[in-house]
Amino acid sequence: MRTDIAFPYRIRQGRTAGATYDEHVRDLVEQLLFTGPGERVMRPDFGCGLLDLVFAPTGPELRTALELSVRASIQRWLGELIDVRALDMSVAGGAVRVSLRYTVRRTGAERDDMFEGRP
Repeated sequence: MRTDIAFPYRIRQGRTAGATYDEHVRDLVEQLLFTGPGERVMRPDFGCGLLDLVFAPTGPELRTALELSVRASIQRWLGELIDVRALDMSVAGGAVRVSLRYTVRRTGAERDDMFEGRP
């Protein structure tokens, strides 16, 4: 059984915390959603920059454009790992919430995860 390093990095019982493959994929999705373009030195185009949404006016046009952008980023960076079934985003109380339903390609696991980020 494969074990990956948990994100965010933490210690559990004196050791580096691990994650199952499905949990690791979830962690990768979270990193992609809340990493802003330009934050990674060797991959400046990695990320969705969703935390910038907290400060933007949220009209239907922006929401549609952002959803397409997020779907494109997921397809580009994680398309080999997951198949997105549904995506919904909202901004409330200074936080961005993303509800994502997807299938992990390797295991066939159906996941319905909620991600929340604050700037």
